[in-house]
Amino acid sequence: MSEPSDLEARLRALMLASLAGDAAAYRTLLSELSQHLRRYYARRLDSALAASGEDLVQETLMAVHTRRLTYDPTQRFTAWVFALARYKMIDLFRRQRLRITVPLEDDAAIFARDEAEDTSARMDLKTVLDTIPERPRELIRQVKIEGASIAEAAARVGMTETAAKVSIHRGLKALAARFSGGADNDR
Repeated sequence: MSEPSDLEARLRALMLASLAGDAAAYRTLLSELSQHLRRYYARRLDSALAASGEDLVQETLMAVHTRRLTYDPTQRFTAWVFALARYKMIDLFRRQRLRITVPLEDDAAIFARDEAEDTSARMDLKTVLDTIPERPRELIRQVKIEGASIAEAAARVGMTETAAKVSIHRGLKALAARFSGGADNDR
């Protein structure tokens, strides 16, 4: 079997080609995913639910198809598919009113670790920061998220340290006002 990074690269390339309109790449992607999903579900479903495995494969492939435009090409494709597969299995358990613990330790051989929450948080953060002007947004990203010093961030955007501090302060204040429901009043 291929290394996980080889699998990720191949499946991601097929997904990107299919998003660009390559029907052959899309057929290949769905075919490869169905093989991996069958193994994924076979390892996780007990004998009472084994017959549901193929239904889950089909439901997951349908989810890939209907949600393919939500895939963020800057993120791992296998993490995205893993999240869809996991949610389909949880839906089955809910329908069956089951409480089953699912061992996830051997997913690395087939799928990347579940980065859905990390990806969602990064997308939420980007959406929030996009509500403020570019310069304070960039300064906040560099200083508060990436850990750069104010001096480093100021130099990168061509500002003095004092101006950068003021810009960061005003940007954070604008975000706080926007998302707390309060007004942006200077005191």
